[in-house]
Amino acid sequence: MTTLAQLVDEFLETEFSHSPTLASRLGLPAYDDKLDDLSADAFELRDSDVAAYLRRFEALPDADLSPDERIDRDLAIAMLRGRLVQAEWQGWRRDPLTYSGPITDGLFSLFLHRLRPVEDLVDAACARLAQAPRLLEHGRANLDPALAHPLIVHRAMASARSSARYVRELLPDEVEPLELKDRLHAAGAPVAEAFERWAAFLGAFATEAHGSWVFGEQRYTAVLQQREALAYDARTLRDMGQREFDRLDAEMRTLADRIAGTPDWHEVISTANKDHPLTEEAMRQTYEVWTERARDFLVDRGLVSLPEGEHCAVEPSPVFQRPVLGVASYMAPPAFSDSLTGHFFVPFAPDGAPPEEIDARLENNNHGGIPTTAVHEAYPGHHWHLVMRRIHATKLRRVLSTPYFNEGWALYAERVMREHGFFQEPLQELYHLEATIFRAARIVIDTSMHLGEMTFEEGVTYLVERLAMPEPTARAEIGRYAWWPTQASAYLTGCLEILRIRAEWLAQRGLADVAMPELPAGTLREFHDTLARTGSLPPGLAARAMLGGS
Repeated sequence: MTTLAQLVDEFLETEFSHSPTLASRLGLPAYDDKLDDLSADAFELRDSDVAAYLRRFEALPDADLSPDERIDRDLAIAMLRGRLVQAEWQGWRRDPLTYSGPITDGLFSLFLHRLRPVEDLVDAACARLAQAPRLLEHGRANLDPALAHPLIVHRAMASARSSARYVRELLPDEVEPLELKDRLHAAGAPVAEAFERWAAFLGAFATEAHGSWVFGEQRYTAVLQQREALAYDARTLRDMGQREFDRLDAEMRTLADRIAGTPDWHEVISTANKDHPLTEEAMRQTYEVWTERARDFLVDRGLVSLPEGEHCAVEPSPVFQRPVLGVASYMAPPAFSDSLTGHFFVPFAPDGAPPEEIDARLENNNHGGIPTTAVHEAYPGHHWHLVMRRIHATKLRRVLSTPYFNEGWALYAERVMREHGFFQEPLQELYHLEATIFRAARIVIDTSMHLGEMTFEEGVTYLVERLAMPEPTARAEIGRYAWWPTQASAYLTGCLEILRIRAEWLAQRGLADVAMPELPAGTLREFHDTLARTGSLPPGLAARAMLGGS
């Protein structure tokens, strides 16, 4: 009989054969010269393999497994069930980024982490560049105008144009000496032309696309219950989001009145947005300062254990990412490498952006809000958590993860830093609450849109009227929700689940009634370290891992 360890090894080998770019990003250099097969046959094989592995993991009995092994088995089951829900949606026939994303990500990650000598990296990059046009041809063959929506297509078209510049001009600058640059120039030129043809194709395809981005209530609920191991459905989640929105709105009114003598927190924040770094590089530097302050705060308060050798680099966002992502992001160190360096990307504007768009981005990254974002992306948010996962989690948990834990943890990190006094100015607290109420709004909008009960324009209006968000930013946000169903709800949902786990964990230790700053020294550190070591489990499984039970 196959053991869990044997099945995990076999499963991961299949995973990496299907997605060499994933394997490479995880720090497995044997896959560095390969790109994914994105043909229709390959997608059908993936779905068949998912169903087969699901049956095999489900067949492993409890009696043969330790409690920790049962968590690993159930993690695999949850993720595979989630994939079957997504497979029925056929995102590969809807979203052009399915085909261009692995090309740019696969090239960028090689030189971001630099796990091999530069000559080897150039060899791998040239091999991937040679394969890149094939992926775009698969996209032409697979995309279905009856399923694709113009909004999603236009998003990918903007990325394609930036990708052309990336492979033509910027990729060669990653290396020295000149002969290596020349190799990347020569290999990148035809790929740049292929991206330009791809963008032209998408422009024409968008005029034919007439599909829907509505994910559907049944699928949405299945993701919550089958992948995230949660007990509630999409409508219950929407009600939770609305309750949190109302609670936070009341708290923000009180705080705004204390700051500026008016309960209109929109007005207070709108005024404070004008106080921002004057250039994109000044914005990056300000994020760097606050990232270090957050780390120092953790050392001083002992809220977490900081692994020796970890480092978080604060850098401009990748050029090809800028048209499709206007917010800060993070890339963890490869799970199977020795690196403990993560990369916190600051949202620079796309090439050729007009001054007003650059200024709008700077306003969205103002002095009041930057501390919260630094906490979320770095300490003790994504960077700290994912470094701890990289060091301590099982092999399977270093590969499989869920946004409901990853993003929930980062939002929880903001909360715990406020509880312990990191945000010393009331205005910084207001921006922290704004970041949280924004995530509550995301739950309401994302569920409503994908239940088919809110239109795109109604979603934009919700953000403009309820959060005083500038309309261009609101449109970009709603476009993201349409493109990536269920992800927008992950942040606050996961945070609330972690808070519930924490409350029960403290109650088990007789500490339910103790205020956060008054907890015994080391108690919260033990909770945080233990939870981070479990990985990025679906919230329902994270509760089992921390609290026991089945």
